[in-house]
Amino acid sequence: MVLCALLLLGFTVCEVADVVCRNLGRPWLNANEFAGGLFVWGVFLGMGVAVRRDQHFRLTAVGEALSGRKRMVVESFNRLVILGVGLCMIFFGYRNYLTGFGSFLMPSITPIAVLYAAIPVAGVLISLFIIEELVNGWRHGFQARGGVAEPVLPPVA
Repeated sequence: MVLCALLLLGFTVCEVADVVCRNLGRPWLNANEFAGGLFVWGVFLGMGVAVRRDQHFRLTAVGEALSGRKRMVVESFNRLVILGVGLCMIFFGYRNYLTGFGSFLMPSITPIAVLYAAIPVAGVLISLFIIEELVNGWRHGFQARGGVAEPVLPPVA
């Protein structure tokens, strides 16, 4: 989380420095490259942080209204969809990363793959954190935010 904050702070500092340099008549030519890279990495790593903190990536209203086995099914489905997105980010992000070596950022001639690399990295983080949530939820029950975990009882025969 601190890394994401530092990346986004760096983005803001780059943009302010770019404006100040332009007003002083000494433009900073690489500022947009730095700012773009810091922003992309900050946002994509922030996606992993949001999944880890269980924020912004699920539909919670339905799951929190249920209990027992129904809640486990809904919570598992929500997380499996997010896992699917994370795995797609890994697969297609890596393919996109490989194609990024044919395009370059100007004026530094840096391969655009440096920006594209954030996509599969975020996919790995999202997938790992969702797998962790699924395993913990299946073992201990999915808990409401700020609440106590509800254990899933076996069906009564």
